[in-house]
Amino acid sequence: MAGIRGKDTKPEMVLRKGLHALGFRFRLHDRKLPGTPDMVFPKYRAVIFIHGCFWHGHDCHLFRLPGTRTEFWRSKIERNRAVDARTAPALRNSGWRVGTVWECAIRGRGRIPLEEILETCASWLKSEAAELEIRSSST
Repeated sequence: MAGIRGKDTKPEMVLRKGLHALGFRFRLHDRKLPGTPDMVFPKYRAVIFIHGCFWHGHDCHLFRLPGTRTEFWRSKIERNRAVDARTAPALRNSGWRVGTVWECAIRGRGRIPLEEILETCASWLKSEAAELEIRSSST
């Protein structure tokens, strides 16, 4: 498991590159904020998390609990979900808007075209909406 990345994953890099090309500037993995968001947009008081469906136990076709060491994986994924459940309210209470882009929206059989994801993120950043969630069209 030491070889599995928590930062700079392919879905994260695709989203970062696209939003940067649209003119958005952001900080990466700000450890001062709860949950260390993947992308922090101080100008818009917004953060975006790019969640891997397996690691965060998403209810989509990309998540399947492994058949071996089931209890280990179940507890690990439940811990990740518990951290997610604490992080979003903590960020909102400190005045941040929270967006989540799921891996299944970027890749997989129900993926959304990248241009559409980028357009949705861009319009959310410019809006006053408190939350954003982008997930696969098949979930």
